[in-house]
Amino acid sequence: MTDHASTRVYSEQDKMLPRFLIRGVLALICAVLAIATFARVTDRPLESTPPVSEVRAQAEVVLVSDGSSGAVSISHADGRAIAALSPEEGGFIAGVHRAILRERTNHRVALEAPVVLSAFENGRLAITDPSTGWSADLMGFGADNASAFARLLAQAQGGNTHGTTD
Repeated sequence: MTDHASTRVYSEQDKMLPRFLIRGVLALICAVLAIATFARVTDRPLESTPPVSEVRAQAEVVLVSDGSSGAVSISHADGRAIAALSPEEGGFIAGVHRAILRERTNHRVALEAPVVLSAFENGRLAITDPSTGWSADLMGFGADNASAFARLLAQAQGGNTHGTTD
């Protein structure tokens, strides 16, 4: 015997997607293609860049991290010590240093070269590696992490060692 109660007859209409859904997806695809075409035709930049501003303060420093522990020591390009940070204090700075080391390894350049810390008039901070061209806008990593580099920049300039460069 067959159980007629459990079988259900489906029509072809039940198996189809609703027209509004298909039209919505088609409209989305067309919009994405139009935006991408507009960006290419007008030579829009392919990446986001921070707002341009004049440099307020700048220092060239050498970072040396202690493996993956998070401890890092910072010195001037001529070797004078600026700071030695424990893993609790220097974790983010050591992480940025590891990213710089990876870029330097990929570009096959010296690992011990100095980097440039820059503070801009608009309040933004950046770190740049002149040997590879790598740079990072430090404001994207949060206020606490940016202030760690702001304190480091102040120390490198011989100024305020506990506050920011503001």
